[in-house]
Amino acid sequence: MTMARPPRRRLGSFTVMSLFLAVMALVLGPVPSSAAESDWWDPTARPTPDAQVDVTGEPFKGADAQGNVRGFVDAHDHIMSNEGFGGRLICGKPFSEQGVADALKDCPEHYPDGSLAIFDMITKGGDGKHDPDGWPTFKDWPAHDSLTHQQNYYAGIERAWRGGQRVLVNDLVTNGVICSVYFFKDRGCDEMSAIRLEAKKSYDMQAFIDKMYGGPGKGWFRIVTDSAQAREVIKQGKLAVILGVETSEPFGCKQVLDRAQCSKEDIDRGLDELHELGVRSMFLCHKFDNALCGVRYDSGALGTAINVGQFLSTGTFWKTETCRGPQHDNPIGNAAAPEAEKRLPKGVDVPAYASGAQCNVRGLTDLGAYAVRGMMKRSMMLELDHMSVKAADQAFDILESESYPGAISSHSWMDAGWTERLYKLGGFAASYMSASEGFSAEAKEKAPLRAKYGVGLGYGTDMNGVGGWPAPRGGNTPNPVKYPFRSTDGGSVIDKQTTGERTWDFNTDGGAHYGMVPDWIEDIRIVGGQKVVDDLFSGAESYLRTWGKAEKYKSGENLASGAAASASSSEWWNPAVSFAPGKAVDGDLGTRWASEWNNDQWLRIDLGSVQSVKRVTLDWEEAYAKSYRVELSEDGTNWKTAWSTDSGDGGLDTARFAATQARFVRIKGLERGTQWGYSLQEVGVYRD
Repeated sequence: MTMARPPRRRLGSFTVMSLFLAVMALVLGPVPSSAAESDWWDPTARPTPDAQVDVTGEPFKGADAQGNVRGFVDAHDHIMSNEGFGGRLICGKPFSEQGVADALKDCPEHYPDGSLAIFDMITKGGDGKHDPDGWPTFKDWPAHDSLTHQQNYYAGIERAWRGGQRVLVNDLVTNGVICSVYFFKDRGCDEMSAIRLEAKKSYDMQAFIDKMYGGPGKGWFRIVTDSAQAREVIKQGKLAVILGVETSEPFGCKQVLDRAQCSKEDIDRGLDELHELGVRSMFLCHKFDNALCGVRYDSGALGTAINVGQFLSTGTFWKTETCRGPQHDNPIGNAAAPEAEKRLPKGVDVPAYASGAQCNVRGLTDLGAYAVRGMMKRSMMLELDHMSVKAADQAFDILESESYPGAISSHSWMDAGWTERLYKLGGFAASYMSASEGFSAEAKEKAPLRAKYGVGLGYGTDMNGVGGWPAPRGGNTPNPVKYPFRSTDGGSVIDKQTTGERTWDFNTDGGAHYGMVPDWIEDIRIVGGQKVVDDLFSGAESYLRTWGKAEKYKSGENLASGAAASASSSEWWNPAVSFAPGKAVDGDLGTRWASEWNNDQWLRIDLGSVQSVKRVTLDWEEAYAKSYRVELSEDGTNWKTAWSTDSGDGGLDTARFAATQARFVRIKGLERGTQWGYSLQEVGVYRD
């Protein structure tokens, strides 16, 4: 690494006296930590040339009077996107030992004028032409509307950390189909290979920053693998970095013509490998329906292009249905995407979609449910964004049945109607890094919910995620960001950021790169008010609480497992298949109890002795109860209702009630939800 070092100078009399006084101060009494550690936040050397950070002052440390850490959390970023998608979709690297001039180079095919910047044309429109030169002019990029250029240069992330950010989730990301159809690539398209490489590069970046600060463990960029470690890093005043995964076909779990291309063994191997790499949060589906779950659609021309990609990958287009409840997926629309549609086989066209049918028919598959439970066993956090509302609903059912809080909505892709359900579970939500007005309005709308559940707010920058970022409000706006300004904690002064010959101003450049995050937060303070920023500043603590509770999860003992069971009736139509009552408590989701086809039916479970019962879970087969009661009894004769519903919709139900002494549990069907009887795959009874 070529480093810039300060020139040697002779010590003058004033300097000698200063050193003498400093030594005397150490002898005579304690000094503030900043003096004792001598600007620990500044590296001993940087690569040259390099970007400036343009922040002065010591990063805050420690916790508040209640022991809570402070700071902002970016719950969704993609530092290493340049290594995914075949290596040539995102141009430039987040770091280089040769400095910014080497790191922030445009893709080779973008020279000399951007005429072959195909992905730029697709995402931004126009002819793709731009000045490909980075250092030292950076005339055309990075920019808030340039989706193909590196936005996560390490010095920009450093600036965000210096401005008060304390948590960053680095989602390792790629898409095999986009890689395969894109014209330019310098490597293969296997998704798991890309994820492994991006994980390695993340650790390489940590080592790169450590080297600037004197050796392993000394830098501010700290990859963490548990919440306690993250909390300690933040108390040291550094940035806790969590690895996540966002990919379309994890573990090879794609579906082709509705047939899964992976197994439970593949899922277990994949989760074990990711956990070993340090990954602690994950999306199970992204953009394309896969063997685990259906996705929440993209809209407009981009949605059509992704739908084409789905067909090329799976042989199936998205399929819609009328939504069953108030939650809905994004409207697909019927916008044209000519360049993408040229990729379809002759005679194949993208379907037209009815405006009233806005929900994906695909939910969480059996393999998807297995993956969710596998993540819970490994204390990993499940990302709900990008799941169809049907899949998210089913995932919530599983999480709620086990009281598992490790659920995240990281960048506004979950239906807003699920927000309270997420908070009630103990999960965490972050909003997409949008324009200050819109972001503030969304934050204020959800403020009562956050107050009710005592949680903070995060943001998801989605940098390098091909999403677009806040446009400038204009140099003539009546309430601009005024430079320099102070950080939220008050300990640092933030000025305009300069790299080479280019100086960025949020008023005229918007969210051009990661270094503009502190400027965007200041813009939110001006537009939305201090309360929004305060909620953001408590985000790190809330995120760590969700993570910490997930780590403490232990599956409760199922008191009904293998218990004696009886029923009002059992369906019989094939002597080789049993639907006996005991099939509902045998621990096998492939078996079930099924009643005769009328409303007045019941299933009774004998726990063997009186127990304290607080929770009952019911995993319905297609034949579910619309109206039913959960009844408890100590003697099998005198029953009392512990819980009831008249709006059952099948799937996995969780009945919670005050702890009650009972030996017998009875599920009393009152009204069927289908033409058949009642059918339960599994019933669980728990003390907590």
